[in-house]
Amino acid sequence: MKDQVSAADKMISAVIYVLFALFSFICVYPFYSIIINTISANDISARGEVVFYPRQIHFQNYVDVFKIPGLWNAAVISLGRTLIGTTLTVGASAFLGFMFSQEDMWRRRFWYRFTIITMYFNAGIIPWYLTMRSLHLTNNFLAYVLPSIVAPFFIILVKTFVESTPKELQQAASIDGAGIMTIFIKIMLPISRPILATVAIFAAVDQWNSFQDTLLLVTDSKLYSLQFILYNYINQASSLSTMVNLQNAGSTAMASLATKQTTTSIRMTVTIIVVAPILLVYPFFQRFFVKGIMIGAVKG
Repeated sequence: MKDQVSAADKMISAVIYVLFALFSFICVYPFYSIIINTISANDISARGEVVFYPRQIHFQNYVDVFKIPGLWNAAVISLGRTLIGTTLTVGASAFLGFMFSQEDMWRRRFWYRFTIITMYFNAGIIPWYLTMRSLHLTNNFLAYVLPSIVAPFFIILVKTFVESTPKELQQAASIDGAGIMTIFIKIMLPISRPILATVAIFAAVDQWNSFQDTLLLVTDSKLYSLQFILYNYINQASSLSTMVNLQNAGSTAMASLATKQTTTSIRMTVTIIVVAPILLVYPFFQRFFVKGIMIGAVKG
């Protein structure tokens, strides 16, 4: 009986490993495919012949794409909004989540529900745009960071995490004469690092990937974000590849079809440039992420 159970367990484990390996391959392959296409001969890539490994490796695509006008400025804007916006969102979520967990907060239930209800109801794009315009947030960098400071979902995560910590910590600090801000800064912030790291990841991804606010609120090219540049370049990849080829006309790098820019090479190379930075953030927060999201997602 033990041998039969053991054999069955091994078979089930093998099936699970195969399924997870297949799922991992499905998740990873699109990124891998884009990467190998960006470093393969552009004429071969354009014909769809690069599938599992790169062919005629070169890196001219990245050299040419970095010459695209406005790309570096857009990278600075995206980096700035990500750093500033994430910092403000994490700070506001930490403070409001902590305050909403305090039973002696004035009208706590009303303010908490007033904040959370915005997750489910909104006026729509047109009223939102009119509000942003009336606040003079069109063609303004603050339009990237101010609307995202108060994020109800993140507040719920932090509030739930704070409520899962021992109340005796706050009570002991209060008995020793600590005020509400002292308890928040010196007691709760240090032990809330897992959930704050989780919020930071979510907020950073949202800020980095956002382009709709640029599309609706910004007409000044100096304030274009990197994702908006990607959106435009993907839609205009054909004309953009022609422009880059003309800029490089006569150079030795453009002597063959292997390095001549195509619509496919432009789209894939710009995609990697935009996606790569945010992918590098995850490994540094991974040890906090799993603990934070498991604790913060149980109840609200």
